Amino acid sequence: MTEIKEGEPIRPGRGHGTQPASQIYEDQIVNELGDSRACLPTSIGSAESSPGVIETSRAIIDQSLDKLSPSLHQNINKFLHANPEIGYQEFLAHNTLTAYLEDQGFEVKKQTYGLETSFEAEIGEGGRLVVFCAEYDALPTIGHACGHNLIATSSLAAFLGAARAMTELKIPGRLRILGTPAEEGGGGKAKLIDAGAFNPPQDIAAAIMAHPVAAHQIGSSGDFSGLAGFKLIASHKLRVEFRGKTAHAAGEPWNGVNALDAAVAAYNNVALLRQQIQPDERIHGVIEAGGTVPNVITEYTRMNWNIRSPTMKRCNDLLRRVKACFEAGAAATGCSISYIPSPTYMNLRVNDTLCKTYVDEMAVLGENIMLRQTKNFNASTDMGNVSHLVPSFHGAFAIPASPDISAHNPGFAAAAGTDEAHAVAIKCAKGMAILAIRVLVEDAVATGARSDFGLEDE
Repeated sequence: MTEIKEGEPIRPGRGHGTQPASQIYEDQIVNELGDSRACLPTSIGSAESSPGVIETSRAIIDQSLDKLSPSLHQNINKFLHANPEIGYQEFLAHNTLTAYLEDQGFEVKKQTYGLETSFEAEIGEGGRLVVFCAEYDALPTIGHACGHNLIATSSLAAFLGAARAMTELKIPGRLRILGTPAEEGGGGKAKLIDAGAFNPPQDIAAAIMAHPVAAHQIGSSGDFSGLAGFKLIASHKLRVEFRGKTAHAAGEPWNGVNALDAAVAAYNNVALLRQQIQPDERIHGVIEAGGTVPNVITEYTRMNWNIRSPTMKRCNDLLRRVKACFEAGAAATGCSISYIPSPTYMNLRVNDTLCKTYVDEMAVLGENIMLRQTKNFNASTDMGNVSHLVPSFHGAFAIPASPDISAHNPGFAAAAGTDEAHAVAIKCAKGMAILAIRVLVEDAVATGARSDFGLEDE
């Protein structure tokens, strides 16, 4: 495709007239892999009826992504890394990713589900549906310090690789890539769920993505290059507003109602509560607006809070206790209180069938992947919301970074832009692509994933 260089405007894909994406893929595969279609099955119903389909899919995915990797590196990964955009402002990312998909022959729906920076493309018909979720938002001031440039790259690559295998082998089913903006606190996937992006959920066999982490975050032994069962916890985020009455702090303080006192009391109440919460729970907050001058009774304050717990039930219970701390502060000072909630991030539900299948496939690629974490990783993602709606896989791949660096650190942004990190993302994409193919063709994988989805949270 046309190379997109830093500073140049994004050009739309060249398009392919009325030629369907499936035919374009078939032509490309013939050119790149050789016309081996005579020895490949023309249709399949399950892995059992065509024992060689998985092995052949692996070869197609491996070779096609090796060929696409330089283009993905230059036009997607490096471009996104050099042009970070915060949540719901990812206009360059939206245009870049959709142009790339169009250049590959896909019809792309842009600005989907009421979000200006979401998009969707799909291939196939009938059968099961697998959705690849692509994140691409960055953090304020420190850019891609959570490595979402690598998430976009790996999800896009996985979709393209799986689509090539599906087309070449005429695998029934559908593959979709969904652009999911604003993971960093904006709850983009929660809004997409509300807008119907995952409807009807019973039609979706799996939702798939993976996140980069520093290698030391997976384990100190260095035995693992990735993680399948990422155990992320639930999170409530909200702002709390206290309103009182202004007065001169020296002349007539008795006529005032001090909203700063309400905020301070609320903060201290939460500090006392922390002694009685579980070791795997977290409460953290700041005073965003606390007054301006000392000789005026503060009439308005605002706090920003994050409440985390391993499951939604426990997180809801903890939120109730934290709100009691806030309301006690309001009652003690005579202030009114109001809440501004942000999207809730549900805990990420680990699907053992999808995780085990991914671990097996990455082993074929020479990678040793940890099946699941024994302890929770004290962070949250809106992919958790998706995992409560459909069977989901959210893995992690380790990128080279020094032991003192982890996500949301400027050093991690630098690590996410390296050639080595791109290579790891592409290998992860190969594993996710064949995972999707196995969900489409293997009844045992699809039914196992659905069965695991029905289990209660631990």
